[in-house]
Amino acid sequence: MALSLLERVQAWLFRALMGALFGLFQALSSRTCDRRKLPPIENPLLTLSAVQLARKIRRREAILNFHPKLLLYRMHSYYYKFAAALQEASQVDKLIEEETGGEEVLADRLPLLGVPLSVKESFALQGMPQTTGLVSRRGVVAVVDAPPVALLKRAGAIPLGVTNTSELCMWSESHNHLYGITRNPYDLERVPGGSSGGEGSLLASAGAVIGVGSDIGGSIRMPCFFNGIFGHKTTSGLVSSDNQHPPVSGRFEEYLSLGPMCRYAEDLLPMLQIMAGPNAHRLSLSEKVDLKKLRFFTVPHDGGSVMTSPVDSQLLQVQRQVVEQLEADLGVKVEEVMFHELRYAFQIWDTYMGLPDDEGAPPQRFGDLLGTPGHPVWPVWELVKWMVGKSDHTMAAIGLAMIEKAQPAAAPASILRHKEKLQREVEELLGADGVLLYPTHPNVAPKHHHPLFRPFDFAYTGIINILGLPVTQVPLGLSREGLPMGVQLIAGKLQDRLPLALALHLERSFGGWRDPGAK
Repeated sequence: MALSLLERVQAWLFRALMGALFGLFQALSSRTCDRRKLPPIENPLLTLSAVQLARKIRRREAILNFHPKLLLYRMHSYYYKFAAALQEASQVDKLIEEETGGEEVLADRLPLLGVPLSVKESFALQGMPQTTGLVSRRGVVAVVDAPPVALLKRAGAIPLGVTNTSELCMWSESHNHLYGITRNPYDLERVPGGSSGGEGSLLASAGAVIGVGSDIGGSIRMPCFFNGIFGHKTTSGLVSSDNQHPPVSGRFEEYLSLGPMCRYAEDLLPMLQIMAGPNAHRLSLSEKVDLKKLRFFTVPHDGGSVMTSPVDSQLLQVQRQVVEQLEADLGVKVEEVMFHELRYAFQIWDTYMGLPDDEGAPPQRFGDLLGTPGHPVWPVWELVKWMVGKSDHTMAAIGLAMIEKAQPAAAPASILRHKEKLQREVEELLGADGVLLYPTHPNVAPKHHHPLFRPFDFAYTGIINILGLPVTQVPLGLSREGLPMGVQLIAGKLQDRLPLALALHLERSFGGWRDPGAK
């Protein structure tokens, strides 16, 4: 359905305003360029999947004690614990020797034995910082492991450290005044996404083999998209969110998902099986998926939202190529569909993030959390301090706190209706055997700080959080600029195995992860 005249005028005015602000930003910002390149991967062990590496370790075909040292030079915005990692690695040979049941028993008991793991800093990893980028939380150290981290460690993975996030995990660029800015390994002048941007950058650089992220608006999928790796946002509520910062409040538990991030599609399912713990049986992950029996749909864009940028022509083209590949390989018909309500994706996400829980308690305010463990932040004063270089917060965080002050007290009834209609239509379309292709973002990785002038483009991922659906993010090669492209694969609730199976197929067809140092 075409935009109305009023909507076209609103879109033009919004983009004109953002364009003017962006022009002012460019005029005032420095022109220095970072032309450094990531070195190519030289040791073949760093190019293995977790499944392959664990197999080599069990067979003693890999020298595990060497791994953390190999990874050191590839790290970006990474707070590491190598002494502990080396100590844990030294115990692997002993575990192999003590196992009397053979390799199969060891693989069943410790499927990730010796595999290096990175952890998003918002997760508690015992002995490591847990600040989520807040200067005021400097010195806060986790005393326990978050449940999914504990489960991965119990499966044999060795955590190397924690990775950078945006402040309180609420922005699409991983930048703060505690650790600094995280860079995209394909172009150091580009963003790696957020809030799991440290994970995305490190994994794409082969600084770790597997990682864990959290996602309440695209925080797994955008970093995976911008960095050319795989990720999975689970059906909501399956993986425990305990021992994370910030803690969930309001209805966040319904929208927040935790999931795996990795370079190879074959690692997604075993990681999810482990991370879901007692809920894994609900996903029937061991059930074989016949892709030829699935129904496929594609949505090329959000219908022309006032709030989001138009989808780049390269991304439209690569999504069409996926459609053509599926039709050729599987003998299926991929149906193009549109949902009118998608053009309200940001408004739906913003409204539902502000809803109270069942007891009527509203979510904790972002500005209040910015000041923890002290007093709430006064955003106008922080803006003044930022202008003279004295604020502990980024412009993105200050802007979010200011926008929060302007939110309406009551949820608009029209937005609630749009969401309910969209939920009903998408769930009816997908059922238990449907997969939907949808862009992850309107553009490939933007340059640093540019998301400030495209603040609502995350709506392409955020709307799926509100719908509570599982999504697998799949890389689809590089753009003309040498930057990763990709697509979201969306399925019905608890049908996580469907997009995971399709990800394996598309990896074979499109090549999956590319070494950023090999360009």
